[in-house]
Amino acid sequence: MAYPEPVERLIEAFRRFPGVGAVTAERLTFHVLRDPESRGLARAIERAIDEALRCSICCNVAEADPCSICADPERDAALIAVVEEPRHVEAIERAGTFAGRYHVLMGALNPADGTDPSHLTLRQLLERLREGTTREVILATDPDAEGEATAALVLEAVESLDSKELIVTRLARGLPAGGAIEYMHRGIIEDALEGRRPVRRRT
Repeated sequence: MAYPEPVERLIEAFRRFPGVGAVTAERLTFHVLRDPESRGLARAIERAIDEALRCSICCNVAEADPCSICADPERDAALIAVVEEPRHVEAIERAGTFAGRYHVLMGALNPADGTDPSHLTLRQLLERLREGTTREVILATDPDAEGEATAALVLEAVESLDSKELIVTRLARGLPAGGAIEYMHRGIIEDALEGRRPVRRRT
């Protein structure tokens, strides 16, 4: 026996979200039907769709254009961290140590998942770099297969500009503080060894 049509439609709506399968979609649907506060979810989605903007400079989601980071004169406009998603901007901002600006690609290169270079905001990044005011581009994509492929794509595009003044760097990778080496992924240990630096010995 099938569920009533409105319920089936809600299940299918949830299934469109990344990582949500049939069982999770059903669970979410019946949670919505049980919880009287769930009407707020629909309003929140509508408001986000209607009111959230994309910054015309960095392509991040924002309430105004330009976004608060791009509009901040205290931020170093010559330093751009290229990230995959808006959530990565939030993660770096929480650390409170980066004073530059961002460029959000709105995805990572993953042909198997249907994401190719045309889906990324690479053209907008190159337009910013052609202005000649950028000193350094930091490749701040995830250290996984998709992130590495995306970083390589961005690097190739930036190098095509043939700007001798522009520096391209990659986020350092290595052993996380407090982690045990025995539980580390091979790639993490590899990066840590390759990125090792000298220590000063006491005399």
